[in-house]
Amino acid sequence: MNFDSNSAARLALSLIAAGIAGCSGATPIADTHTGTPPSQAAVGAVATVGTMNSMDFANIAQRDGPAVVNVSVTATQWKTRLDSGDPFFDFFKRFGIPEYGGPGGPQLLLRGQGSGFIVSADGLILTNAHVVQDANEVMVKLTDRREFPAKVLGSDPKTDLAVLKIAAHDLPTIALGSARNLKVGEWVLAIGSPLGFENSVSAGVVSAKGRSLPGDSFVSFIQTDVAVNPGNSGGPLLDERGDVVGVISQIYSRSGGYQGLSFAIPIDVAIRVKDQIVATGHASHARLGVSVQDVNQTLANSFGLAKPEGALVSDVVKGGPADKAGLKVGDVIGKVGQQPIVAIGDLTEALGAARPDTNAQLDIWRQGKALTLTVRLGGANRKFPADVARSGDSVDAGQGKLGLALRAMRPSEMRAAGVDAGLLIGGVSGSAQQAGIRPGDVLVAINGAPTRSSAQVQELLKKWGNAIALLIERDGSKIFVPLRLV
Repeated sequence: MNFDSNSAARLALSLIAAGIAGCSGATPIADTHTGTPPSQAAVGAVATVGTMNSMDFANIAQRDGPAVVNVSVTATQWKTRLDSGDPFFDFFKRFGIPEYGGPGGPQLLLRGQGSGFIVSADGLILTNAHVVQDANEVMVKLTDRREFPAKVLGSDPKTDLAVLKIAAHDLPTIALGSARNLKVGEWVLAIGSPLGFENSVSAGVVSAKGRSLPGDSFVSFIQTDVAVNPGNSGGPLLDERGDVVGVISQIYSRSGGYQGLSFAIPIDVAIRVKDQIVATGHASHARLGVSVQDVNQTLANSFGLAKPEGALVSDVVKGGPADKAGLKVGDVIGKVGQQPIVAIGDLTEALGAARPDTNAQLDIWRQGKALTLTVRLGGANRKFPADVARSGDSVDAGQGKLGLALRAMRPSEMRAAGVDAGLLIGGVSGSAQQAGIRPGDVLVAINGAPTRSSAQVQELLKKWGNAIALLIERDGSKIFVPLRLV
């Protein structure tokens, strides 16, 4: 899979712990539940739906709370006198000068904490990968105050999941449910150790499903308004039956604390990763080898789509699975197998369930026509051949109604940008400027047609009319920018 949304708007995610995500606390001193699912009466639910009483928080917390654990971690790093931003920092560290850090120098002890939950009575525990990242020692504390050293069976940064094992038996467990039928607006409950306060309970509703967040993630997140804070990472998100539907992972925050947005990994993903880690020690993921973005109305108009749906391909990795299958920049993926792709979160979900070295059928939209491609998916950690740049003609162009001053690129510029076609943008005005295009960007294509000269650009503008999609390259990333010409 391995694709990014590359959307223009970026969420400001609070990086509260090491790694991309979350809500585990860090300070410097650094079997599935057996039996049938409980009935509403078993958890004290009442018939009224949509009110606080429709979910019996007290009974769920009492029943499932003992299976939620506190995870504490210790790690060490070399203590440094120079700030990591200092230009000499890496120099001294590389040569191991003790005064400035490295082996032989003073160490800084780091302690962190998060949450987890027991999934088998013999001591298997699910938590977040970022909770145990770089840990020298992991300890698990149960609600009965017993503590056990934990072994990290495996960790998967791509999904931010890890599996721990403790030497204990006859432990309480939580029933693992499914997020597939979870509805927006449905009540959910979280149990964890926010800010170190063990076995704390908070509740809210599902705000959205299928959220794609910035970063190299293989997860289509559940968004909630459940209050979670540092230390909640790895704890369970429970539905009205008290079954786990998600693993708490990230929060949206400008302050470092809860601000009304929290995100959980669907338990279906977690179960799949857990089973792989237990069987092999690691998790494997399929890779399509593309970068994609959501389709808005202007882009839909530009590509002749009936609705603003699908995943728009903004870049294709040369030599990757998508490239070999014939997928091109400007294609819109509308379906993977039998699963419709409305937004990129759907693509994340569809490919996340796939295995490397298996075939996937893609229904795509290309230049006004529907096509079907079969792609042999690769593995997420495999390397593909680098792009080969080609030179272009030397052409200058003046500003027109597009609002761009364009010139042909030298071979060295094309190699640096990693493109084999395109025009360098020297000046920006009008609609292009309002759309956020900058001088120094590379205009790679218009509505999927590669740009090689200013004359060709003028012809493309005449062909497509007022609603167009410009493929722009900037700092190694490509994104389609929708534009209405005036």
